[in-house]
Amino acid sequence: QVQLVESGGGLVQAGGSLRLSCAASGSISSIYAMGWYRQAPGKQRELVATITNGGTPTYADSVKGRFTISRDNAKNTADLQMNRMKPEDTAVYYCNLVRRPRVGVQYDYWGQGTQVTVSS
Repeated sequence: QVQLVESGGGLVQAGGSLRLSCAASGSISSIYAMGWYRQAPGKQRELVATITNGGTPTYADSVKGRFTISRDNAKNTADLQMNRMKPEDTAVYYCNLVRRPRVGVQYDYWGQGTQVTVSS
């Protein structure tokens, strides 16, 4: 199994910054990507940012230019730096890890979630 531990969530004022961290452990092999998703009350879980094992990032349009994802493959960690935060960023943020051991096979793992609240 793969375990994902998130940290860094909390309360921040609009315009402020917050940094989330995710550490993966367990049966880690053939990692394709790590990333962050979020879910606000009454909404579906949505992609925030992902980064492949090779370092290629993907961002939701709503966070481009404000959030930056990074990773350390040796340590199996992924961080999300969130700047110029807005009240609409308020959500539970979930760490995600994707394994692709072979073509056509993909496994997804999720952290327990960490609350991020942005006050106006």
